[in-house]
Amino acid sequence: MYKVMRSFICRGCLNPVISTGHTSVDIGASANLAVVDKLCYLGNMLSVDGDADAAVEARIQIGWNKFRQLVPLLTNRDVSLIRRGRLYSSYIRSSMLHGSETWPVRKENEVALQRAEMRVVRWMCNVKVKDRFPSKELRERLGIGDIILILQQNKLRWYGHVLRKEDTDWVKKCMEYEVECSRPRS
Repeated sequence: MYKVMRSFICRGCLNPVISTGHTSVDIGASANLAVVDKLCYLGNMLSVDGDADAAVEARIQIGWNKFRQLVPLLTNRDVSLIRRGRLYSSYIRSSMLHGSETWPVRKENEVALQRAEMRVVRWMCNVKVKDRFPSKELRERLGIGDIILILQQNKLRWYGHVLRKEDTDWVKKCMEYEVECSRPRS
């Protein structure tokens, strides 16, 4: 019989997975699985609520970790702003938006992503918030677009891939899937 784990720390993302009030689910003769609120799966945080809050928070943290690794290069005055913007897009933004094609993004998630991006952009351009430079101007200096537009482009690209799949593919079948149950009163 397997031991029930109360908490687990993923070695890939180092985020603790916290268990709910229920400790385990019996799935067969001698196997129990721990019930958790959040789970890191393939670098993406999945939560019991089905929202993207945990995923966005984890990806922003990963983006900051990547930025800290590249700070000497991204803040170097000898490197042009355009080149810094390309480095940012390639390494930091791509790690922040990894897996975002399937996130059910809300306005709060978009705001969190934009705030994180603008903090990085200001740091790269050596501009303080009190200097009152418009975000659009700073992004133009670096030659990058808004992170929300990139997020939307990624979602549309993924949607196009799904539409081009064969009708028998399980991913495309999920588009027409309807859950048969009664909705609780709100």
